[in-house]
Amino acid sequence: MYVCSCFGVTEADVREHAAAGACTPRQIATRCGAGTDCGSCVRRIQGLLGRGACPRREAAADARTTAATAATAAPAPALAEAPA
Repeated sequence: MYVCSCFGVTEADVREHAAAGACTPRQIATRCGAGTDCGSCVRRIQGLLGRGACPRREAAADARTTAATAATAAPAPALAEAPA
């Protein structure tokens, strides 16, 4: 399916560019021009990138989730008791 009619960019093209490291609509535009003419495809590109088209973005999200889980699972440090 076409994402950008102005430049003939398909969903597969966007996924291919994302797999090669383009993880923002601006980076996609730099590689293939999509989103630089009328701009009506930018939201569609954002949607594709947000649904796992970008491996780097998914890896970063996984790392944030792991860090947040570790932070909440760690026991709170014990408070020292005041001398009597």
